[in-house]
Amino acid sequence: MILHVDMDAFYASVEQRDRPELKGQPVIVGGTPQGRGVVSAASYEARRYGVHSAMPAATAVRLCPHGVFLRPRIGYYAHISEQIRAIFDRYTPLVEPLSLDEAFLDVRGSVHLFGPPLEIARQIKSAIREELNLVASVGVAPNMFLAKIASDLEKPNGLVVVEQGAEQAFLDPLPVGRLWGVGRVAGRAFEQLGIHTIGQLRRMPVDVLVSKFGSVGEHLWNLAHARDDRSVVPEHQAKSISHETTFEQNICDRQVLRAWLLDLTDQVSRRVRSHGLRGKTVQLKVRFSDFRTITRSQSLPEPTDVTDEIWEAASRMFDQRLPDPLPAVRLLGMGVSSLDQSGEQQALLFDGDERQRQSRLDQATDQIRARFGAEAIGRAAAIDHHRKDEP
Repeated sequence: MILHVDMDAFYASVEQRDRPELKGQPVIVGGTPQGRGVVSAASYEARRYGVHSAMPAATAVRLCPHGVFLRPRIGYYAHISEQIRAIFDRYTPLVEPLSLDEAFLDVRGSVHLFGPPLEIARQIKSAIREELNLVASVGVAPNMFLAKIASDLEKPNGLVVVEQGAEQAFLDPLPVGRLWGVGRVAGRAFEQLGIHTIGQLRRMPVDVLVSKFGSVGEHLWNLAHARDDRSVVPEHQAKSISHETTFEQNICDRQVLRAWLLDLTDQVSRRVRSHGLRGKTVQLKVRFSDFRTITRSQSLPEPTDVTDEIWEAASRMFDQRLPDPLPAVRLLGMGVSSLDQSGEQQALLFDGDERQRQSRLDQATDQIRARFGAEAIGRAAAIDHHRKDEP
């Protein structure tokens, strides 16, 4: 059995925890009350007004004029995420983070120590609440796909179990939009085929889906049959380290997307260094609103863990190797692969001194964050990004 742990309204919940006067208030992280910028996260109180992440702040102000707008503290949220990860590590070494606020856990080898998977899920939820004063929803299921769907069904503070043998009974009644990657465009296409539930999709001939959606159609057909043979892969065993985010509403603004990419790159770079790794290939992943996904990659002269070098490659691909004009984006991700654990690093002929300076800067930044918290110090570019909407 696999667990998928997903923090409830993570950014907004952290802000409400740290500022008790915000409890019960519609908290909107990102953007400004003047309607500039974009929403990063919204509390459940704000969601009742229709506010969600990736929404233009101007729309959020119109929907919820009395909302409390706060500047994101990405570094601080990353620090809290590390505390959550430490709780996971008590129960299993097989933890695969998806983002700051969600992860998969393979607990099959832990049942003799902590009890059945359901009990482990309860213990993890309890530890997060008691130690961090935050709330998580957990899905427990035979595979990763089902666990992720289960964790989302009864938010907030949900705990849903899909027993072996009950997979189709669980999936069939759910709307087809619950399948990974089915957004509004694909949803309308399914409606035209008379497909509204996962059960109806499962009963469709696979060749019909392939003719309509290509290879993605076969993938969705397999998901509708509860088929997912992936394994939980811890970062230290992974062939790559990556981070991606799916927007609740498509984004067309290149500057907004570039700012998201900067945050993703900073998080991935820190994770690479924390495992004593270096990567030689930087990857960019973009999924558009029409369900089309493209990837771009760039090989570096040698493996690196220097944030500036990784960001230079990621930003260059974003600026030069994406369609122009850029279609609306549903998902954005980046990663580092071709990982090297040797610890050896060649000296470059012309910029060796600058690389060493940047490497020492990254190490010092990581040490300060580890001792005083992730918000104690930040990169100038990141600070500029998070303050770009301030008057």
